[in-house]
Amino acid sequence: MSDQIKHECGIALIRLLKPLEFYQKKYGTINYGVNKMYLMMEKQHNRGQDGAGFASVNIDAKPGEKYIYRQRSASKQPIQEIFQEIHSEIQKHTSEEVKPNSPFLGQLMLGHVRYGTFGKNNIESVHPFLRQNNWKHRNLIVAGNFNMTNNQELFDNLVKLGQHPKNKADGITVMEKIGHFLDDAVSKIYKKLKKEGVSKIEASALIEKRLNISKILKKASKDWDGGFAMGGLIGHGDAFFLRDPAGIRPAYYFNNDEVIVVASERPVIQTVFNVSFDEVNELDPGKSIIIKKSGDFSIEDVLTPTLKKSCSFERIYFSRGSDAEIYSERKMLGKLLFPKILKRLKGDLVNTVFSYIPNTAETSFYGLVQEVQDYMHSQAIREIIDKKNSINTKRLDELLSNKPRIEKVAIKDAKLRTFIADDNNRDELVEHVYDITYGSIKNTDNLVIIDDSIVRGTTLQKSILKILDRLKPKKIIVVSSAPQIRYPDCYGIDMARMEDFIAFRAVLQLIKESKKDSLKRTYNECLEELKRPVKDMQNKVKTVYKDFSNDQISQKISEILKEDGINAEIDVIFQTVENLHKACPKNLGDWYFTGNYPTPGGNKVVNQAFVNFYEGVKERAY
Repeated sequence: MSDQIKHECGIALIRLLKPLEFYQKKYGTINYGVNKMYLMMEKQHNRGQDGAGFASVNIDAKPGEKYIYRQRSASKQPIQEIFQEIHSEIQKHTSEEVKPNSPFLGQLMLGHVRYGTFGKNNIESVHPFLRQNNWKHRNLIVAGNFNMTNNQELFDNLVKLGQHPKNKADGITVMEKIGHFLDDAVSKIYKKLKKEGVSKIEASALIEKRLNISKILKKASKDWDGGFAMGGLIGHGDAFFLRDPAGIRPAYYFNNDEVIVVASERPVIQTVFNVSFDEVNELDPGKSIIIKKSGDFSIEDVLTPTLKKSCSFERIYFSRGSDAEIYSERKMLGKLLFPKILKRLKGDLVNTVFSYIPNTAETSFYGLVQEVQDYMHSQAIREIIDKKNSINTKRLDELLSNKPRIEKVAIKDAKLRTFIADDNNRDELVEHVYDITYGSIKNTDNLVIIDDSIVRGTTLQKSILKILDRLKPKKIIVVSSAPQIRYPDCYGIDMARMEDFIAFRAVLQLIKESKKDSLKRTYNECLEELKRPVKDMQNKVKTVYKDFSNDQISQKISEILKEDGINAEIDVIFQTVENLHKACPKNLGDWYFTGNYPTPGGNKVVNQAFVNFYEGVKERAY
């Protein structure tokens, strides 16, 4: 993605099912679990590089011994930093043998990587969060990949319960809500045990056995509105992992007789534990993995599943492309764009160079090029058949050697940082974030360059197109493997303001040119909609786009991107929503493109986002 978008989080949960000595004997190290967690977090660093956290629970700890360990960092290299500290602590307290209460060498581990969205990136914002208590079964550790659209309501509910949450972050409100019902469940079980004549010391062990984690999660999550995948550890040794009812945020798991593993991405588990695609399962929407202290593993219904709307951006950009399904889907996204490109080129493939914007669009590029090659091959065969009696050797040789012209045109200078604050100088620096391969294009050539998505278009406008124009192509066609991004996200991706989207800015210009009064009308409709109960709200921002076709908006985007000084003709092609669904049939969450939000809170957010835009309020809508 040429525009940097902060997003998502990555989660990893590990439950070791054997004594630590087992792993030392079989794998040669007592650090087996810690090492696996390090790898799982590193392999998910694409999901967050601003902060990382690790927590472990030692199930066998005796009274007076520490049994919960946590390490967090918001440094420039957070994963490396926390594991350096962890290994340092382990080395201080262990040798070849596991000693009682060895730090971080617990049977339960929870890891997390994050981006600091909305400007929040301090240690207090880094997961896992910890809720402490002197009773083991009241200690709660939570880490998640989520965003709640109704966080203010959730916060207010906690206050009504008499609580005093330390801040309004949804991570805290979610943890405290689970914690409230955990406390409630513990109290109820204790009262029953007391009536049965069980002593206080005996009661603790029985409470741990009788705790119904699924029931606690049902009560805690019944009013959550958002996309979420979250893991939790309880101090005595129970654990859980819960996914939202629309399956917006991803979750995968693997289990055998040695380990239970959960992560945000399938290939991470495959690689770290050397297992096949089929051995890793997707956690279904609304379900929770429950792991008891005993190691018993079950998948239980917590929330009633709705229509599955897994995030399509996971497939387009966020997730690792090494997943077999995702790799195939991204290639298909590129392939499905070819008919539109061919039409814009008026069939001229001979004078066209194909390339991509590094690095995430590379797989879509392969799919596109493959389709170009197949088309050129079929055209050659057709001509050979049609002219079999008259074709000469020279022409036959030309046809058989025909292939797409491919060049590595754009090169990202990863070491260049836009640290200059002055706007004029900063723009000049931004322009050089990408470099070009001189001599790769002729002035008679069209240049087709694919990007996985175009969100703000800022980097294209200020950097990429200006640099590509130095190659002096006749025409530059920018191709997006994703459709036009028109609406804000509210489930974990940092795309919160309407005016940030180049598609929206294009529509604003079209409205201005048409002299329509649709903005005020939409503003009033949004205000009225915000007075209704959330469950009844509809997305009224859709009306802004309804007077203009996709091609009209794309054409206006082309005009916006072509700044003064660019000589080449600029054209922009976007994927259709229909083709997106065809390429990614399992991830139909398309609210960024269509405005069809999977939860009621999404409609509230988009209406509020438009009101904020119209009133000049720069805050996010949730």
